[in-house]
Amino acid sequence: MNDQNIGPYDIRTATPQHLDGARSVMLDTFYQVFGYGYQPRWHADVIDLAGTYLRPARHALFVAVKGDEVVATTAVRAAAPNSPPHPRWLVDRYPAASTAQLFRVYVRPEHRRNGLARALVRRAVAFAAGHPGYRAVYLHTDTGVPGAEAFWRSVAEVVHDPRDGSPHASRVVHFEIPIPVPTGASR
Repeated sequence: MNDQNIGPYDIRTATPQHLDGARSVMLDTFYQVFGYGYQPRWHADVIDLAGTYLRPARHALFVAVKGDEVVATTAVRAAAPNSPPHPRWLVDRYPAASTAQLFRVYVRPEHRRNGLARALVRRAVAFAAGHPGYRAVYLHTDTGVPGAEAFWRSVAEVVHDPRDGSPHASRVVHFEIPIPVPTGASR
């Protein structure tokens, strides 16, 4: 898929020159938005972006750039949800071999409300649609992040919302985005 322009931003497939900027967006999001910082168990991909997203054929990293600055990211990799912490039935429903899981859908705060996340997600879904074997695009989000839940509900279908009103309920909601199938084709 070719690069796309949205105003002063370019949406593109990341190359090695984008990795430092993409890593900066991700780490800043962990520290400044989520408030918990880098966690090796959950964020190892951020240290090895090239090995995780650029080299494997069924994985990808997409960026939004303004000039030379990376301001937003979205990644795709063949991965099942982790259990724990997520329910085992989600792993069974979304096995790694046939699931394009979205990761690192982050936009720097000062660049939000410009359609970047939506454009990057469309690009990621198109990537998954172009790779045989993917049957679903899966993601989960922390509903405690302002705007996250409303955004995902506008582009994806809820498959599991574990909130039950108790003070210990998970804030993580799970979503699926249908992969478009060309007319006459089957997955």
